Amino acid sequence: MTDERQRPRGGCCAPSADRRGAPALAPPAGATASAAGGPDGLVPLAGGEFLMGSADARAYPEDGEGPVRRVRIAPFRISPAAVTNAEFAEFADATGYRTEAERFGWSFVFGGLLPDDFPPTRGVAAAPWWRQVEDASWRRPAGPRSDLDGLADHPVVHVSWNDAEAYCAWAGLRLPTEAEWEFAARGGLEQCAYPWGDEREPGGEHRMNVWQGTFPAENTRDDGWYGTCPARAFPPNGFGLYNTTGNVWEWCRDRFSAGGSPDPAGGTRRSARGGSYLCHDSYCRRYRVSARQGIAPDSSMGNTGFRCARDA
Repeated sequence: MTDERQRPRGGCCAPSADRRGAPALAPPAGATASAAGGPDGLVPLAGGEFLMGSADARAYPEDGEGPVRRVRIAPFRISPAAVTNAEFAEFADATGYRTEAERFGWSFVFGGLLPDDFPPTRGVAAAPWWRQVEDASWRRPAGPRSDLDGLADHPVVHVSWNDAEAYCAWAGLRLPTEAEWEFAARGGLEQCAYPWGDEREPGGEHRMNVWQGTFPAENTRDDGWYGTCPARAFPPNGFGLYNTTGNVWEWCRDRFSAGGSPDPAGGTRRSARGGSYLCHDSYCRRYRVSARQGIAPDSSMGNTGFRCARDA
């Protein structure tokens, strides 16, 4: 691995491995399947017009959530939940596919998930809770001492955008566009902050998996989880989709741009939506349906996964 690939960059939500120049991965030759070979039961959505984006004064200008604009969506179908470890394992077993984290030999892991006696690791300067861990991958999400025991129904993580594309190609599906993703995530509600309304914890009820307590030192786990939760935990939104906020960031098909401006990374980043289990009001309110960020397509980390879509 080159020095450039070893140089972590990025921010609080999802650091970038900056592996520019590495070959994009594709499914092995002849490795195809029908939609039934991947996640089944896609939710049909009729499409239509909706107000996309947010004018939230507490949003992050660099993320380009605004301006609010009316967008028309054609009919499409989308997975009710993120792709799970069990589903990704079916793909990997059928094709022999190795993710970019497996090929490069490391991925970013949240430091709080590492054992107390774990050897010293490099951190991201802007977000030292992100650690560069050798042998971390979707099979070992918290590093070489971990495995997938008890996590079959949790979202697969440590998958890059390129990995997500490879899975979708095998399954006869595709990643949703950002507009499709937000339309689906809102569940039919207009301009609400969350899939269920504007109150984060209505009546004191937790509706998503985000950081509870003081980040990054203490997570009280009031929502029931430390790290990922099952892909179908918590009640679904009005369209029957689970965890469209919190739990894991989800890759989208689009190249990232902010407010119509070109991506400062040269147009290489891809959009991710929904926030993750690490989001906390004190530093990252990106657990809203309009929130977004751009990540290098070959980056992988322990809080990013994906769900699939296809044309109607």
